[in-house]
Amino acid sequence: MTSTAHTSSAATAAPVLVRHVAGRAGVGGVGLVLAGAVSVQFGSAFAALLFPQAGALGVVALRVTFAAVLLFVVTRPRLRGYSRADWAVAIGFGLALGGMNILFYQAIDRIPLGPAVTLEVLGPLLLSVVAARRAASLLWAALALGGVSLLGRDGFGQLNVAGVAFALSAGGMWAAYIVLNARAGARFPRLDGLTIAMAVAALVSLPLGITAAGGALLKPGVLGLGLAIAVLGSGVPYTLELLALRRLSAATFAVLTSLAPALAAMAGYLVLDQGLSLPQCAAIALVVTASVGAVRMGNRQVLTPPAADSPGDR
Repeated sequence: MTSTAHTSSAATAAPVLVRHVAGRAGVGGVGLVLAGAVSVQFGSAFAALLFPQAGALGVVALRVTFAAVLLFVVTRPRLRGYSRADWAVAIGFGLALGGMNILFYQAIDRIPLGPAVTLEVLGPLLLSVVAARRAASLLWAALALGGVSLLGRDGFGQLNVAGVAFALSAGGMWAAYIVLNARAGARFPRLDGLTIAMAVAALVSLPLGITAAGGALLKPGVLGLGLAIAVLGSGVPYTLELLALRRLSAATFAVLTSLAPALAAMAGYLVLDQGLSLPQCAAIALVVTASVGAVRMGNRQVLTPPAADSPGDR
């Protein structure tokens, strides 16, 4: 997953005025966000290593299912006392979460991790631009478009057209995930909304994974690596982001998570030996700059969302 994210729900959640946290707490919060972001991207890179054995759908099924089980064990959510509207939000949230992970893993099965995350982050970036409701925000959108144009300068066929389409679709699901995450956070206590949504995502992805990978999912090595990917790509970053949001403003948090494409490129290079050309590196830099500019414009006030609004997963 993505995941994570991850431009997150922190960038678009309803504002609450608070005092900035400064000093060592702020520095520690920055470290937590960066560590979580690195964990997400390296989790995705290691997931790609498992594709030859279990396929992209099989790996998604393992990651999401393990993450759902871990969340249920830790949070023990209350399942009674909710309205139909509450359940509709939770189910929609889960479908967005599952769709985001399925589409993203299909993308990185076809194109390098760095470009995949660069294209995926356009979804949250567009959401930030729309939420800002300022004409100047169009400049950031134009900068991002320039980055994407540069990324496809030699034709997106060089990246695999299907992979590009999957990454862009994952970005659309990420934007939906952000909106529904915020709504679930307002309707469900603690982490109950996320836990229920993760279970829905598991119910969606597990049949697809079983159909695609079959008995390969039951191999001890595959199960073990799947659990490790769930922890690395979901458990660790979610915990770190939750702690970070107690120390940082939403603006700072969102800017740091906007570095995802650059971190993904680094993980792809170190783990998967996916080198990038200079134009592709420049494209990633442009999209990162556009993301940072967009979320800073959308968070000119001192903002902090509820801790449960952190995506923590991708």
